[in-house]
Amino acid sequence: METTGKKILGIELGSTRIKSVLIDENARVLAKGSHSWENRLENGLWTYSVADMEKGIASSFASLQSDYRAQTGESLTRLDALGVSAMMHGYIALDEKDNFLVPFRTWRNTNTARASEVLTEKLGFNIPMRWSVSHFAEAVMGREKHVGNVSFLTTLAGYVHYRLTGEKALGIGDASGMFPVSGNGYDKTMLDKADRLLGGYGMKTPLVSLLPKPLTAGESAGVLTKRGALLLDPTGELEPGACVCPPEGDAGTGMVATNSIRRRTANVSAGTSAFLMTVLEKPLDAVHREIDVVATPHGLPVAMVHVNNCTNEINAWAGLFMQLLETFGVKNVTHGELLSALFNAGAKMSDDVGGLVGYNFLSGEPTLGLESGRPIVIREPGKELLLSDFMGMQIYGALGALALGAEILAKEGVKIDEVCAHGGFFKTAGVGDKAMSAALGAPVSVMKNAGEGGAFGMALLALFARRGGGSLEEFTDGVFAGAEKTVARANEREKCRFAAYLERYKAALGVARAAAKYN
Repeated sequence: METTGKKILGIELGSTRIKSVLIDENARVLAKGSHSWENRLENGLWTYSVADMEKGIASSFASLQSDYRAQTGESLTRLDALGVSAMMHGYIALDEKDNFLVPFRTWRNTNTARASEVLTEKLGFNIPMRWSVSHFAEAVMGREKHVGNVSFLTTLAGYVHYRLTGEKALGIGDASGMFPVSGNGYDKTMLDKADRLLGGYGMKTPLVSLLPKPLTAGESAGVLTKRGALLLDPTGELEPGACVCPPEGDAGTGMVATNSIRRRTANVSAGTSAFLMTVLEKPLDAVHREIDVVATPHGLPVAMVHVNNCTNEINAWAGLFMQLLETFGVKNVTHGELLSALFNAGAKMSDDVGGLVGYNFLSGEPTLGLESGRPIVIREPGKELLLSDFMGMQIYGALGALALGAEILAKEGVKIDEVCAHGGFFKTAGVGDKAMSAALGAPVSVMKNAGEGGAFGMALLALFARRGGGSLEEFTDGVFAGAEKTVARANEREKCRFAAYLERYKAALGVARAAAKYN
């Protein structure tokens, strides 16, 4: 392989994997790497440790280096540009010496209901529980000791970027999940309202002074320092000096990786969590607690339906079935092969899905008012229990909360012509995409070169910045011109089947709410 061209790195810290993708100046993938990690529940809050983050980034990059060496016979010692992405939202609070004041609180936590409600009322704008300002306000309102020592608030992507460059910056898409944005910065009127609210609890420091600087796609956000290079490559082979683009959240990189950044375009990501992003033609008529209003990486308003739970229960049941296989001595089936077989079984579900209804709430689901979760399967007596129906229920159940949010967008008159999809839910062709099409009432496309998801999208943003910016739409149109894609369209039978399932899902939500209170 010719290796004299540019080398552009994208890294994304997802919920279960830290993925790295290396591309050239033509957006051709040169090498890939990954590292698996998991969140943990500590003292009632979901978190990842700094040590796990550092180990994971280095491991993912080492995996990419190994792949690059296998492809080229050379070591990767220099980068021309890079960018880092991670799970949106959450809460990282550092003191003036850059020490963590509390463990990283992820988007999955739902302990911020009080702050979320108060902020939404005072600001006249939906402030979800997972947003960074909700976490900070909850800490202030709860008189947590650390708040007086906060020097810097950021997201996971913003923190890693700070470690790589020393710059307190954030892409405007990720920044819009910290605090509402207007134009190319934080909304000044809402900042004033938030300061007055928090001042009533003794907070004297202006909120804006604690937040990272928002930057739009194409702007420079610093260079890779020697310290940053060692974070990526502790061996010391990687040289510093690469330009670094603004860090983004996984929602923003998903939009880029699916070329869904123009008005009326939409994309959906479905993995551990799921979100539907629709670039708006006009503002929504009302404030909806189920809908975030965030921004594309170049600042256009986006309606976002975000649900905390998607494929977690499917993976858990696949793990159980794998244990069953192992008790019979079957050891030559991979987790991926088993999941594909289970998805294909689910595609053969009956019209009533065997009378089954399922809730995949491993954690709370704010869009449905659930502060905590309990996975549940409800079975209608007298129905034969079939694997096809059970897996069909799991597939439909993974989309239930998302579909309820999409119903609100439809009532607001938001048009979705086609949804571009990415994430593990769509790995088995003709199953997850068909189910999503039935749930959203629109064709669902999956592009071949969006397969690396957010890490690829982040690499594209780094390449865009390396080229000096310009029109992000024209840039992504060029990247995806002629891209191979499949398009799934649910037929009327499939649409009716999902609609009937969703009605049963709504009718039994009281069971899920009651179970969430069970200790």
